[in-house]
Amino acid sequence: MIPSPTPDYGFDYNRTRDNYVVDEEKMQVVRRIFRMVGAEGDSLNGVKKTFDREGIPTPRGSRYWGNTFIQRVVTDDVYKPHTFEEVKALVSPEVVSRLEPDKSYGVWWFNRRRRTEKQVSEIASDGRRRYVRRSTTTQKPKEEWIAIPVPDAGIPREWVDRAREAVSDNVKFSRAGGRFWELSGLMKCSECGRGMLGNSPPNASRKKVYHYYRCRTRAMEGTEACSMWKNIRAGEAERAVWSFVTDLLLNPDALREGLDEMMRRELATNHGNPEEEAAVWFDRLVEAESRRANFQDMAAAGLITFDELGAKLDALEEARKTARRELVAIEGRKELLRAIERDRAALLEVTPA
Repeated sequence: MIPSPTPDYGFDYNRTRDNYVVDEEKMQVVRRIFRMVGAEGDSLNGVKKTFDREGIPTPRGSRYWGNTFIQRVVTDDVYKPHTFEEVKALVSPEVVSRLEPDKSYGVWWFNRRRRTEKQVSEIASDGRRRYVRRSTTTQKPKEEWIAIPVPDAGIPREWVDRAREAVSDNVKFSRAGGRFWELSGLMKCSECGRGMLGNSPPNASRKKVYHYYRCRTRAMEGTEACSMWKNIRAGEAERAVWSFVTDLLLNPDALREGLDEMMRRELATNHGNPEEEAAVWFDRLVEAESRRANFQDMAAAGLITFDELGAKLDALEEARKTARRELVAIEGRKELLRAIERDRAALLEVTPA
């Protein structure tokens, strides 16, 4: 097993961090989910409301549970008991030799997702430019997944099967109220910076349904988590944004000038040629690697103590991290410049000069 920063809920890592052990206190909550859905016929929303009402903390210590997480627990093979024969068909003979034929095992799937990261530049609320990392995660084909046997979670197989059957027709949970939310993922809370959440609250006294954007943090974690109390009317926000975008599209000169200004600000922020900056930091990274090897040779020859070697290597590691961080930031700036140039060139192709 390749340990991630956080194990699946209900488990912890063993001392060597190469497999799971059951965390009984948290696993009791997982077993209760399967009992309520698979044996007692509760809905996922019923589980959520029960846990919220009883004040059971979420895996991240928040106040409110999410239906999506509960459904993910129900469908995760790490909690489903698999027989020895079932696991045998999924793993290599070497792994099989370490299993006990009379025991059941959960299955933790490795290599399920492909994650790509890039560094992008954005303007902060104070007007300064900052560089942040954005990531995209996609699921790989199942034939590329790698099965890792883990300890049995202690959940009856029939509870798992019935719970999965109960949620098999569920679609992805959404607070969209059956509408298309144009600003989903784009509109941010002005207080905490998280994406705004679509919300269509029921209105018993009126037939008309009103749609709002509200702060995700406040909605999911409680009123104390964010001070943004106001719900934004969805229609009004979307019309305002669309009006702004339409004005830009109908005035290509303004859009072109905006892109030119972005290019000027970015070049001013770079304080020099990005290629030259990258070459300087790459040389520093190579130098740090070379010095690391030299220090190790000196320690092997008895010219410095191992304590001195450790101190020198720690300093070099900081230098290497700084160099890598700067190289990533420079690449992010270069990609942003390329993106601005591509956008400007595309605009010039379809609009008169």
